[in-house]
Amino acid sequence: MRLLTVDADSAGQRLDNYLLRLLKGVPKTHVYRVIRSGEVRVNRGRAAADTRVAEGDQVRLPPVRVAARGDAAAAAPAREFPVVFEDEHLVAVDKPAGVAVHGGSGVSFGVIEQLRRARPGQRFLELVHRLDKETSGLLLLAKKRSALTALQAQFRERGTLKVYAALVWGAWPKNLKVIDEPLLKTVDAHGERHVRVVAGAHEQARRSITLVEVRRQFEGPVQAALLDVTLKTGRTHQIRVHLAHAGHAIVGDAKYGDFAANKAFAKQWHFTRMFLHARWLAFDHPASGERLQLLAPLPAECETLLAALG
Repeated sequence: MRLLTVDADSAGQRLDNYLLRLLKGVPKTHVYRVIRSGEVRVNRGRAAADTRVAEGDQVRLPPVRVAARGDAAAAAPAREFPVVFEDEHLVAVDKPAGVAVHGGSGVSFGVIEQLRRARPGQRFLELVHRLDKETSGLLLLAKKRSALTALQAQFRERGTLKVYAALVWGAWPKNLKVIDEPLLKTVDAHGERHVRVVAGAHEQARRSITLVEVRRQFEGPVQAALLDVTLKTGRTHQIRVHLAHAGHAIVGDAKYGDFAANKAFAKQWHFTRMFLHARWLAFDHPASGERLQLLAPLPAECETLLAALG
């Protein structure tokens, strides 16, 4: 067993990021496995991967297997992604659908590993937040420790504004503009995350608020609605679960959506991804304080689908 003490530079990081940074050469799947199993303890208690560590926290680690030297780096091919904004403090990229943001839980590598491989001279590069593998759009990465802590604080304190484009089944009710439903996240025996709406009285539920605005309603061969979805809280799978709970699952969502409808739709319209795109992000620059507003246009396959739907 190893006992680590969180220093000031690491304060505020997620537990998984903290461990992945320290345990170079340890397979990411193994790091997530020991967290899920409860073998990692923070101040003698179990902790989830998204637990934020604080300065002075005591983190107990079980013995871990170190991969052969160079294996982890060799697993990720060098790859750059479309850059929306970049300076010496941060970089915002337009992540394509189908690419994980990081390795782990059965995924060998993601955006962060590929970018690090493509930029060997970049001494520091860390994810500020996450997007689901199936979601495309704006993803922020910090190029300095000071930028990382400042941006993560903004995300925690809701100083950022995130807007997603989502295509959902059916006619969205005009009077449904706010979804305020608590969410509960669980992990099954296989490490698969599941999120569902629960009663507010549930002690482990977290209040979750999603704002919805209809941008376009389709009444042609397919009844569907294109929505602007704004997150007031940032829970795991929040948009996907809230929209499905409202009776209007996202087109192409294999986890919370309509499997039969998705399959038929993919065959007819040749659209095989989930239609959820992080299109707009506003935040204060971590150094200058200037308010930045970044936009990632809809991917070509999404624009083509909308044109086909009329």
